Amino acid sequence: MCGIVGYVGPKPMKGVLLSGLRRLEYRGYDSAGIAVEQDDKLLLVKVTGKIHELEQRLAGVDMEGSAGIAHTRWATHGEPNDANAHPHTGCNDRIALVHNGIIENYQALRTLLLERGHHFSTKTDTEVLAHLIEEYLEKDEECPLDDAVRLALQEVDGTFGVVVIDHNNPGQLVVARRGSPIVLGVGENENFVGSDSAAFAEHTRDIIYLNDDEIATITASDYTVKTLQDEVCNPIVEEITWELDRIEKGGFDHFMLKEIHEQPQTVEDAMRGRVHPDLCEVKLGGLEEVHDILVSAERIIFTACGTSWHACLVARRLIEDFVRIPVEVEYASEFRYSRPVFNKGTVLFAVSQSGETADTLAALRLAKDEGIPVLGVVNSVGSTIARETDAGVYLHAGPEIGVASTKAFTSQVTVLSQIALLMGRLNGRLSKKRCEGILHEIVRLPGKIRSILDDTGSISEIAEVFGRVNNALYLGRGYNFPVALEGALKLKEISYIHAEGYPAAEMKHGPIALIDDDMPVVVLAPGDQIYPKVISNIEEIRARKGRILVIATEGNETIRDLADWVIFVPKTLDCFYPLLTVIPLQLLSYYVAVARGCDVDQPRNLAKSVTVE
Repeated sequence: MCGIVGYVGPKPMKGVLLSGLRRLEYRGYDSAGIAVEQDDKLLLVKVTGKIHELEQRLAGVDMEGSAGIAHTRWATHGEPNDANAHPHTGCNDRIALVHNGIIENYQALRTLLLERGHHFSTKTDTEVLAHLIEEYLEKDEECPLDDAVRLALQEVDGTFGVVVIDHNNPGQLVVARRGSPIVLGVGENENFVGSDSAAFAEHTRDIIYLNDDEIATITASDYTVKTLQDEVCNPIVEEITWELDRIEKGGFDHFMLKEIHEQPQTVEDAMRGRVHPDLCEVKLGGLEEVHDILVSAERIIFTACGTSWHACLVARRLIEDFVRIPVEVEYASEFRYSRPVFNKGTVLFAVSQSGETADTLAALRLAKDEGIPVLGVVNSVGSTIARETDAGVYLHAGPEIGVASTKAFTSQVTVLSQIALLMGRLNGRLSKKRCEGILHEIVRLPGKIRSILDDTGSISEIAEVFGRVNNALYLGRGYNFPVALEGALKLKEISYIHAEGYPAAEMKHGPIALIDDDMPVVVLAPGDQIYPKVISNIEEIRARKGRILVIATEGNETIRDLADWVIFVPKTLDCFYPLLTVIPLQLLSYYVAVARGCDVDQPRNLAKSVTVE
């Protein structure tokens, strides 16, 4: 959720840390801060607001030193202000630390520390950790910093990705994680820390993913990794596979617009080497070892959050159609606190763009504890979900920087379609002839998405009207009902307009009361088997003077008589319309947000990777 950067080495400290923070701006934040070890003291600067305000505060300040840490905070405990911004210190300002996660027992720890004479200067949960570490260092002058951190963390309940700096131990950082991602960057005579490898990708391609309950000590020339039980680990150094230009805007005004326009390529990448129409085969290397589990599956549970949950709703229809077994789609945040029934033949899929979503992680661990096979669909290589699932499939969409997910959704639907096709062929419920037709169509989809993106002028014009309203309704049926939910979510996320997605037929059971000439209604009405029913719903809206935007199939000129605006998408199979109909809705949300002057890539109150409850 928040952004962490740490550096030990000879490069200009301020430049490395600020550059790393800028790479992590997409994660969402409300304050920023930096601490540098300098001449046996810590220089600490924190501000409320954006990184450019931190840069202004640092103008003319010499922040060169042997080690440094920096942070962008998304407030959980304590309002956004200078005091509550990270890094945090104890009573004597010997150490400073940055922290992602939540310390659940911080109130009890705070009470104990106050009784022992500590004084607190913030309202955060994080500050108690700084005081705990400080206590261990003061009790024993010979206590190494990593031991003090390790002992303090043993008193903590909750999640953490933490980096600690100590002016009595120059040129050294101590890093630890539990439930919140931390990555080490290994360089030549320099080393890095980040909550995401994007923080230091311009400096090194070699990385180490810390596992839960691991602690690392890094200097410019070396690093050691242990468990929190003080056992030495032998970490694996991996290589960043994506190119740096994937986290640049590439001439677009916003990352979100760039990522929308990347979708012809990312959908193709999600199929590359996997889809073989002439052989009537889908080959998913990450699932080859679990074919027997997929064949014997009698029930599928998908667990996810937000946009990923919408992709899973599409997958439910795909699997029930192609595989003919029951599918449930669960919000991970609800699933983890329910008492789910795991019967024989149940398989759980955890779906997440970041691979770090806290609720989804907790849900998959719940299933694993029950002995249920757990498979993953994630975008971020090396993420926690990717490492903790039994098998899985990567999206290969590249880094998604815009907080509002776009290309991850279409990549998820593409991969989930392939999983459904694979399972249908494995269990024999999907005929070879039907599979061939589906596979020949799926490879045409990147070109069809590109054709939509080549003609977006009318969407920006429609957005001028939508930008002046306070509410909107999105309606869809069948495969397009999840797209209605996704379209409404995108509008809410980045334009702050209240929007709701509904099954079109459910409109009569409540939402129809909201419709008048001030309420725009977006109706997904491609030429699928439910099209006549959706036309009836459109007539009901017209009768109440609702203003209607229809997403329709090319060639359907009669629909113009029923709508105020029409956006056309190419014809495809019913099961693939979500990959086409969602594109205009993404663009509509984008242009509405621009028209309203909203911060498209960093919408208020939102974070890219939700690593806390």
